Amino acid sequence: MHKNNFRSYRGITPILGNAVYVDETAVLVGDITLGDDTSIWPLVAARGDVNKITIGARTNIQDGTVLHVTRKSASNPDGNPLVIGDDVTVGHKCMLHGCALGDRILVGMGAIIMDGAIVEDDVFIGAGSLVPPNKTLKSGYLYVGNPVKQARVLKESEANFLKQSAINYVELKAEYLADT
Repeated sequence: MHKNNFRSYRGITPILGNAVYVDETAVLVGDITLGDDTSIWPLVAARGDVNKITIGARTNIQDGTVLHVTRKSASNPDGNPLVIGDDVTVGHKCMLHGCALGDRILVGMGAIIMDGAIVEDDVFIGAGSLVPPNKTLKSGYLYVGNPVKQARVLKESEANFLKQSAINYVELKAEYLADT
């Protein structure tokens, strides 16, 4: 990890848990907290400037993903922080903006999750899907499309994969940390 990865905003600098991996090409700015065993892969841009970003344990944010927040305002006094739970896999080139994700979620490559959206635990979001503002995705389902629609109940193998994907990335980031 390189010093240039982490930038303060208004005196607030990202906070990292134990055994975290952040690729040297990723940039984290401001009020960001990363849980233990989390991994941030190449070209991730995370800006916790006008609100906070919280990422849980064993979560992986893959290459080219953009993480941002919504500013506090008179009409939205708390704004929309970005909250990502434990054991979440965020695929390549996703955009998560001021939304809340629970635990054991897979966000497919290129998906967009917009302000105020809530994704409950144990959800699989298909590649290229768009989750509109303020939409809630209920636990235990596969969601696909633009805008996203509930496709079906998760198969047992898919539900098991949600946790396994997180484990796979914890193991991979450990290998990267061992090489540094």
